[in-house]
Amino acid sequence: MLGIVIFAVGLVFVIKGADFLVDGASSLARRLGVSDLAIGLTVVAFGTSLPELTVSLFAAVQGQPAVAVGNVTGSNICNILLILGISSLLCPLQVRISTVWKEIPFSLMAQILLLAMAADRVLDGMDINVLSRTDGLSLLALFVIFLAYIAGMARDLPQVQDEHQASIHSTGRSAVLIMVGLILLIIGGKLVVKGALDVAQWLKISESFVAVTLVAVGTSLPELATSAVAAYRKKTDIAVGNVVGSNIFNIFLILGVSSTVQPIPVPADLMFSFYVGIFATVILFITLFTGKQHRIDRWEGAVMLGLYVVYLILQPR
Repeated sequence: MLGIVIFAVGLVFVIKGADFLVDGASSLARRLGVSDLAIGLTVVAFGTSLPELTVSLFAAVQGQPAVAVGNVTGSNICNILLILGISSLLCPLQVRISTVWKEIPFSLMAQILLLAMAADRVLDGMDINVLSRTDGLSLLALFVIFLAYIAGMARDLPQVQDEHQASIHSTGRSAVLIMVGLILLIIGGKLVVKGALDVAQWLKISESFVAVTLVAVGTSLPELATSAVAAYRKKTDIAVGNVVGSNIFNIFLILGVSSTVQPIPVPADLMFSFYVGIFATVILFITLFTGKQHRIDRWEGAVMLGLYVVYLILQPR
């Protein structure tokens, strides 16, 4: 029971830490004359991925590979099946053409590449599956390419504005917000990992199952809030773009950084989530051509939620 409390407190610290860091960094960037668009595509985009990055990085350093990897694979599945499912029930999600033909295929490529990197036993005949430092550096290189694509997209869409209109604080207050945010992230990341492991022991289930469910859903709360609010306000392209972009960030940035800092063995019971992540991305692409083209209708969102429940049932414990 104490593990749940530790996990919950850590999760609050991580999410609030990310909020403080984004607020302070955005304010400081505005004082330096950086445009709202650039801030939205960098500081805010990184901010929604900070919970996953913090948890996975601490888990990798502390030798908890199930949490480090399962947090990412579980979050990617949660983002598509759960978050887009809920968002499309609030409002059918019309998807931008570039998202259909560029970002979603790019996300699928990232999922397949991650599976290939992790399948060392099958592809290389090794005794264990592991994400090595070489894999991590390769993922980070692809992340840089993705950032270059985002920068090009920003030039093509000058009308896009940052929805995160934070106040402009003094330089001193911005620095304090950044420092407090970092401290909360560090403390919260440690607490989330410890709490997740305690919950796994208390419920007598695997760390992998806790990572792809409890930890993944918890660290995906910023994406859930962003997409649900965007769908409610009928800004549906933001709802979908937030999820697809987050999935790409999760693989290229979070696992890239984590496996570069510390090679991560991939537990055998996590490989199922790799396959489901690919399956979920394919389902997302297919839904854009069933019913009304380039739109996720409410009934399709309900199907996604049903598939998420099936996934939870089938995920090894």
